Amino acid sequence: MKHLGTVKMETPRLILRPFVRSDAEAAYRNWCSDDEVTKFLRWPSHSSVAVTQMVLDDWIAQYEKPDFYQWAIVPKELGEPIGTISVVEMDNRVDLVHIGYCIGRKWWGQGITTEAFQRLIPFFFEEMGVNRVESCHDPNNPGSGAVMRKCGLHFEAVLRQRDFSNQGIVDMAMYALLREEYLKGKEK
Repeated sequence: MKHLGTVKMETPRLILRPFVRSDAEAAYRNWCSDDEVTKFLRWPSHSSVAVTQMVLDDWIAQYEKPDFYQWAIVPKELGEPIGTISVVEMDNRVDLVHIGYCIGRKWWGQGITTEAFQRLIPFFFEEMGVNRVESCHDPNNPGSGAVMRKCGLHFEAVLRQRDFSNQGIVDMAMYALLREEYLKGKEK
């Protein structure tokens, strides 16, 4: 893989960009403080904007690393972040990136997360040389799986009691898209 870092990208409705310090209030308000948003995630909702600021400060410090990928999802019409999409795991031995995302409840069901993820897929395969893009979700959170399917990822398996979240030990539904599948799809 050729690491390029968290580069700014656009879609018709969105700007995907690195976070900045001034995003803390919007991030806290729009998704970080919402127990419904974090229900199936590994981190608890934030108790104050100070917690959100600490998280953002950590991410901002890591942006100097070329293998750190953490984008703010910013609707162009709003101008502030409403969620995040990131590489939560990677394996350079097999050129794999594992994608995680969350978005504020107010924006669920509008195709925003799908649009953001779809923009990253060509970046991973064409610019970075990734071989496998994968993501997973708790089967009790079917909306997350719908995003993966809409982005062309293929369901592989449900791994029983393989993951954890704010719900405890949970099953993991695994999805992936391979480079060869992506390239074959582009030919059509």
